Amino acid sequence: MTVPANSANIDWTRDGHPFSRQFDDVYFSRESGVEETRHVFLQCNRLSERWAGLSSGAHFTIGETGFGTGLNFLCAWQLWQQTAPSNAHLHFISCEKYPLTSADLSRALQLWPELAEFSRQLLAQYQVVSPGWQHFSFSSGRVTLTLLIGDVLATLPQLDAGKGIDAWFLDGFAPARNPDMWQPALYQQLVRLASPGCTLATFTSVGDVRRGLQAAGFAMHKTRGFGHKRDMLCGELRASPTPEWQPPWYGRPTSTNGPTDKTAIVIGAGLAGCATAHALALRGWQVSLIDRHNDLAAEASGNPQGILYCKLSAHDTALSRFILSAYSYSLRLLQSRLPVGETNWQPCGVLQLPGTAKEQQRQAALAASSLPDDLLQAVNSETASQLAGIPLDRGGLWFPAAGWVNPPALCRRLVEHPNISVLLHTEALTLQSGTDGWQVLNNHDSCVASAAHVVLCTAADTRQFIQTRHLPLKAIRGQISHLPATEESQALRTVLCADGYISPARLGEHHLGASFRFDRMDTEPSAEETLSNLDLLDSLAPALSNFWPQARTHSANLKARASLRCTSPDYLPLVGPVADAGQLLYRYAELGKDASKQPTAPAPWLNGLWVNCAHGSRGLISTPLSGEIIAAYLSGEPAPLPDDLLRALHPNRFVLRNLIRGKHQPPDKPIQPS
Repeated sequence: MTVPANSANIDWTRDGHPFSRQFDDVYFSRESGVEETRHVFLQCNRLSERWAGLSSGAHFTIGETGFGTGLNFLCAWQLWQQTAPSNAHLHFISCEKYPLTSADLSRALQLWPELAEFSRQLLAQYQVVSPGWQHFSFSSGRVTLTLLIGDVLATLPQLDAGKGIDAWFLDGFAPARNPDMWQPALYQQLVRLASPGCTLATFTSVGDVRRGLQAAGFAMHKTRGFGHKRDMLCGELRASPTPEWQPPWYGRPTSTNGPTDKTAIVIGAGLAGCATAHALALRGWQVSLIDRHNDLAAEASGNPQGILYCKLSAHDTALSRFILSAYSYSLRLLQSRLPVGETNWQPCGVLQLPGTAKEQQRQAALAASSLPDDLLQAVNSETASQLAGIPLDRGGLWFPAAGWVNPPALCRRLVEHPNISVLLHTEALTLQSGTDGWQVLNNHDSCVASAAHVVLCTAADTRQFIQTRHLPLKAIRGQISHLPATEESQALRTVLCADGYISPARLGEHHLGASFRFDRMDTEPSAEETLSNLDLLDSLAPALSNFWPQARTHSANLKARASLRCTSPDYLPLVGPVADAGQLLYRYAELGKDASKQPTAPAPWLNGLWVNCAHGSRGLISTPLSGEIIAAYLSGEPAPLPDDLLRALHPNRFVLRNLIRGKHQPPDKPIQPS
């Protein structure tokens, strides 16, 4: 297995400790890494006493500047379990430029058997840790870890820390070994992200570091260091700087900071709705999940086999970066929530096979990148055939951790929580806001549910609500075909993807698809689309047609399922708060004449209204992390994605783009909220 260029390059000392070649330095004290962490970071940030005094349901955030072996995180997690209220939530955010491979991390963590309970859980989820932001959830949602993979001076400026960092672990290799990190720019970010009363601890006592932190806004003092170190530094936030201007239309509604009424309605019980309800419930929210159908996942999320299709760009696009972070999180969620099996899901791998010269170029560029082997590998036709179990005429990209999922099974598992009430066969036609929050009315204008917040996970039907009718959502019909498994077809061991896809057998059936149609919006199966799907067999692998030689002749006997996907003009989902579109245009009309203006007027939020929709055919990958984004917004927590990606997902992006491009004419006077 090759080590990606961005991974830690490690030597191992005679006593089994990791040593960084990149920085020519140790990861922790040779005397005792655990005791060093407890002394420097846990005790000097007074975490034991602070956590014991937390109120029920409280949230605490730690920020760290070097994840390394994860030792600080594991020790903090252990202490949190011992001292914090059982329903409090710890969010640990850590930067790491050179993450350890899973093999090196496993070897390092064997040094501390007293942390084995926590190490085992971290290692189980520590896979596909690629550049970007990686999100983890532990202890039934009680502990969250967000790894910012990249240079700390590039990642921290992109962090939306919600209510702020409560304690900083200023770690990393020694200032003399890692001078690029220990800079005034870093100290300014620590202050920018800090909450009132934030504390800081670091193992070093270097004068330049102390003076830099003081200049940034921390009150610093020396205290006894660990082991042979005479001194170390502790500090507390003295004063917060004046915040820099940020586009108010991409901000957080202020009402989300410190919610007191933790009630929410989620409309739509497909993947997006169930993932959102799950993420909120883990944080102590009381959730009413409403759907008009008689069962969960009755529309586009109802296919028997959905594919974890990680289609990445060879370029660093917003969509590709989002998919990379979301894919990893979905894998972790599946592994922790849904048992592997013939009916639920199978991490059987996915082979992406090129069908055009352009696709070959994309795959070649990705294969030449520094992405880790547990994410993707380039394979030739011989290896691809061995992986697939059937003859293939070309190689492609192999995604070993991917596979197929039964979306209804995942939805059912996600809503198995005492904080979630499921209201099926319930129409939600109108939203009505008031001083106490929101009411959802049915077709008889009767209130079916009320709460402080409403999250619309209603795909293209989101436009049926007057508050969100301005969103540019598009429905796309898709049909899959069911192929009965044969003795020969059972040999197919992995998902094959090209212009379409075919899955290994599940309960005696393969699934083939899917069509894309913009001219038809019903969900009745189409004979024409069945034949079109059968044409995909040859393009995927010529051997497939031999498994079903009579399929076209008897196509009318094949089962099929059609549904409507929802997408947006830029193919990214819409995830975030909703504003009054008319007032938004009026309030920021000056941007239509000069896009460089920096308006300070707050955005006209429809407080408590949110959307999570337009996931297209990527719902298995994109909806779990999008649910986490919504839950972070509502709870005032740090966001699991960088600020530029949050803006790329923000529902306001289309109104602002069109205003700047002159495609929206601002009104002459304010429009009253609907």
